[in-house]
Amino acid sequence: MRRAVAGDGDAFGGLMASHRPAALRIATVVLGTLDGAEDVVQQATERTWRAIGTVDPERPFQPWFLRIVANTARNQRRTLGRQARLALRVGGRRPAAEPGPEDTVVTDVERQQVIAAMNRLGSEDRLVIALRHFEQLTEREIAEALDCPAGTVKSRLSRAMGRLRHELTTVAQVTP
Repeated sequence: MRRAVAGDGDAFGGLMASHRPAALRIATVVLGTLDGAEDVVQQATERTWRAIGTVDPERPFQPWFLRIVANTARNQRRTLGRQARLALRVGGRRPAAEPGPEDTVVTDVERQQVIAAMNRLGSEDRLVIALRHFEQLTEREIAEALDCPAGTVKSRLSRAMGRLRHELTTVAQVTP
């Protein structure tokens, strides 16, 4: 990481390659779909390159980078929402719904139920659950990534998991 911070492009490329899968997962969770996640990760990578000189090489890189990814994805989601509302006002029709992660072919029914339940959650709930349970970040690392106190992460995670449990119960009751 020190070489990347010093401006070594090859070191930066290696750093990005190792964190790309996590970045794609986080972008997909925030956007609610795989469509656009690649673009978000590319934009976040460009922002990271421009800001790499400001990172403290003694601190973990992943929470800092995932914060950039999450913020970029949030901005993209807001932009898409504004565009959809504008299209609705101008065209008088609803924009086509984008396929969610549940539209991909998955053989495991439980996994499909979790994905469906996650998609019913708000984006902040999806993000905190993904950082903790998909990316295995600690509460402290999540706090760094979200730029909030660790206690806030703990309460957000608790509430988000409660909502996810409720959604899973609802999905299980509906699914035969």
